[in-house]
Amino acid sequence: MSELEKMDELFDRLFPIMRSITGEGVRETIRILQEYLPIKMEGIPSGTEIFDWEIPKEWVIREAWIKDEFGNKIIDLADLNLHVVNYSEPIDEWMSLAELKKHVHTIPSQPKAVPYVISYYKERWGFCMSQEQLDSLPEGNYHAYIDSEKINGELNIAQAVLPGKSDKEVLISTYICHPSMANNELSGPLVATFLYNRLKQWENRELTYRFVFLPETIGSISFLWKYHEHLRKKIYSGVVLTCLGGKNHRLSFKQPRLENTPMDILINHLNEREKYEMPIRRFTPLFGSDERQYCSPGFNFPVGQFSKMIYGQYPGYHNSLDTKEEMTIEALLESVNEIEYLLKLQELNGFYINLKPFGEPKLGKYDLYPDINTPTIWGRSNSNKIDGRQQLNQILTLLNYSDGKHRLTDLAKTLNYKLEDYEISIETLKEHGLLAGPFYEEKELFE
Repeated sequence: MSELEKMDELFDRLFPIMRSITGEGVRETIRILQEYLPIKMEGIPSGTEIFDWEIPKEWVIREAWIKDEFGNKIIDLADLNLHVVNYSEPIDEWMSLAELKKHVHTIPSQPKAVPYVISYYKERWGFCMSQEQLDSLPEGNYHAYIDSEKINGELNIAQAVLPGKSDKEVLISTYICHPSMANNELSGPLVATFLYNRLKQWENRELTYRFVFLPETIGSISFLWKYHEHLRKKIYSGVVLTCLGGKNHRLSFKQPRLENTPMDILINHLNEREKYEMPIRRFTPLFGSDERQYCSPGFNFPVGQFSKMIYGQYPGYHNSLDTKEEMTIEALLESVNEIEYLLKLQELNGFYINLKPFGEPKLGKYDLYPDINTPTIWGRSNSNKIDGRQQLNQILTLLNYSDGKHRLTDLAKTLNYKLEDYEISIETLKEHGLLAGPFYEEKELFE
């Protein structure tokens, strides 16, 4: 089965699950994901105070529907998870159409869409349906029924760590709390899952990668409450993965609140020097996802966000039009490819140390001074070999600027080569004992 087919299969398994910020839907989602990557689930009990918040009770929802006077079901939770207000209180009453309408949510500007409505922290009951359906209901009495309760339980998060040579960590965070939406829910967990398995195959992984799956907002705040001291010591970079589908949409980067972070530096270089043309969105706490929590002033971690079909800017945002057909599995696989590429370059874009810094090393004795009139045989495959002049230019520049104070992007500005092309020269110098790195913080040349 191809990677695309596996992703499609996983989508179909996860989409029908009734998820919320707590409860069995989150746990079922994690258990399914555990078949694809070794995430460990943990729980924080209801009532636990976390910073300015408190872990809520678990919401249990068993059944929800509206029937007319003749016993016909108008809407049924069994048909669409969005039909009930998430975290709704129970109800079992007959009422007039006018009274029912007070508790029915629609999107008048999108008459065919059923909205996604939540009420986590205020007790209320309610249903959601399309405006077209609501308008079609005749006068009469209706039976509103929601079988739900809130119990003492726990909030669940899950994480997996891929260790690298450095204990500096890249945080990959995504959320698992929205029911039956494609782009605004499942795109993040699907991309994170398949990205994990790509990174697992890297032979020489330099950085450590922490993948976190959690309910949005309350989940990331809980994760920070539990792990902020570790993150302060270890975090190097991070991204929140959300809304990563969409036909003909480019991957974009929302910057962290903290300036000049590793991913900022990398993407700015690619845009300015290599015509990468990735859209960049400045940080704002007014909308977005869990980067708002990671970048809150008490933490100010270097965590940005990757998105394609951005929240609030497409017709299916937070409603039933957010489907697999609009998102496309192909677009998710493209996101995996591009994010993996950027993470590889982020690893490459460290600080290096010249191990023979007193004058230029005698490159000839290392067979590193090629005949510039012939192509080099250096390179790991026919697809990534570079000519002798380029190789020599890169080697001389690397050796001169590898003083522990310059990132690869700093020295790459002096030459007109793509950043990824330097990998061959770096590995060649390391194999000959002339270069050390990458390091992910500045180093002293003679440490």
